[in-house]
Amino acid sequence: MNNFQQFLTRQAIMLPVSFGSWLYFLLGAGMTFIPATGLLIAIYLAGDFSIRQVQTTSEVKRLGMTRSEYKHIEHQLSEAKSKLRQLNAHYGNIRSVQAFRQLNELNKLSKRIIGIVGQNPKKFYNVEKFFYAHLDSAVELSSKYALLANQPAKDPEMQATLQQTRETLTDLNEEIRKDVKRALTTDLETLKFELDYADVLTGKERKQLNTAETKSLPLEGDDPDDRKSTGS
Repeated sequence: MNNFQQFLTRQAIMLPVSFGSWLYFLLGAGMTFIPATGLLIAIYLAGDFSIRQVQTTSEVKRLGMTRSEYKHIEHQLSEAKSKLRQLNAHYGNIRSVQAFRQLNELNKLSKRIIGIVGQNPKKFYNVEKFFYAHLDSAVELSSKYALLANQPAKDPEMQATLQQTRETLTDLNEEIRKDVKRALTTDLETLKFELDYADVLTGKERKQLNTAETKSLPLEGDDPDDRKSTGS
């Protein structure tokens, strides 16, 4: 989902068209500024919407997905980015070095998954648990930890709760790390297949080379001088 690239493409088309139309309305058609500007906005919005629909249709066809699937994944990516911003908002409220590292790791892993799915929406189905559960848990746990950590007085029960929360964050980090592996599964399988195929080709070439070398070697007892003397 190259949304930014698609946005630039729409602007590259619609800005010149809209501005050119606006100049025509003012100079060629003799319209006043306000009606011409109103038409400029209408042309821009209608054109931008139309091109966006064409881009979506083209992307859906390229991916082999339905439009509803594509829109659903696009929505989930948008929601995940919003949740990631909530997660990052807790950085300043965490005092523990361990918890800060855990939060930083969660942030990096989550960004990686969102980036992978953004590049290949089909991978969403490999990591549905991340979007539906794991990221929500990360936001909730980090919020809970930040709240408890900022309490002025910490009794033994609160200390135990903080420790339990850190341990849960550790477990969650491990689950999200597995999500990253699941997101990359097809890429790793493709790479392994390509490497295996390359090994097969290399083996064939090596075998062909060995066969050619064997054929070019003289047979035992076959002396070139003997052949010459025989021929004469």
